[in-house]
Amino acid sequence: MYKSRKRLLILDADGTTIDAFSAIETAFARHGLDIGDEASFQKRHNLFKYLGGLKEFPSIIKKNLRKNSRARLVDSLTEVYRQEAAMYEGIPDLVRELVAAPDVVVGMVTRNITNEPLETLRQLFQRHDVDIDALDFLVHIPLSEKKTSQFRALREQFGINPARAYVCGDEHKDFAAAIGTGMHPFMVSYGFEDFDRLTEKFEIPHELIARTPGELCQRVRHALDLGTRRGAGTISTRTRTTAR
Repeated sequence: MYKSRKRLLILDADGTTIDAFSAIETAFARHGLDIGDEASFQKRHNLFKYLGGLKEFPSIIKKNLRKNSRARLVDSLTEVYRQEAAMYEGIPDLVRELVAAPDVVVGMVTRNITNEPLETLRQLFQRHDVDIDALDFLVHIPLSEKKTSQFRALREQFGINPARAYVCGDEHKDFAAAIGTGMHPFMVSYGFEDFDRLTEKFEIPHELIARTPGELCQRVRHALDLGTRRGAGTISTRTRTTAR
C-alpha cells in the first residue's frame, strides 16, 4: 500500500524550533514598539501578535500600518532572524539526529514572514551548526494558505503510511492540519499559543502537548526510537523539496 517503511516528521519553524517571540520583540523594539509580555502575546488573535495588544494598538496603527513602515519592520525582523534569533535549547541536536537517522524523512513547512524566508532560515540554522540543505524538504507557504494540503502532498510524495507520520507545531491550526491528514501531532505550548488556550479553547488533549523544548525532544526521540542514535553518523545527503 505504501512504497516506504520510513517515518515522516514535519517540523514547524516559528514558535516550535525557533524562539520567535524574542526575535519579534527585538525587531519591534528597534522601532520603539512594545509587544507586551510573552504570556499576553500567546493569548492574542493572530492579527494582534504582529500589531500588538489593545494597549499598544493605537501607537502601532500610527507607526506601522502604512505600507512603507511595515516593510521597514519586516526588514528589521529579517535582520534579527538572520543575525540574532535562536533555536530553542536542545532543538539543534534533535534536528541533527533526525537528519542522520536513515529511516526518518524530516523537513520543515513554515509560514515565516521575513524577507526571502528560506534564506533567512538557512542563515539562522547555519549559526546553530544545522545544515538546512540536509533536510528532505523545506517548504514556505503564505499566511493565507492552510498547511493541510502541503502535509498531505509531502506524505504522498514520500509514500509514507499516515500512521508513521508526525507533525510538530505550536498552534491549533497545526493540530487541525495534522489530524486532517491522518498524522500524529506533537504539540508545544511554549510558542505562539499557551497550554490553556490549546487545551481549553481548542480542546487539544494535554497528553499531546510538550510544555518545554526539552520535553518535545524527549517525546520525539522516544516515538522515533532515536535514543540509541545520539551523536551517530554524519549528515546524509538528502533530496530537497523547494518552496512552490
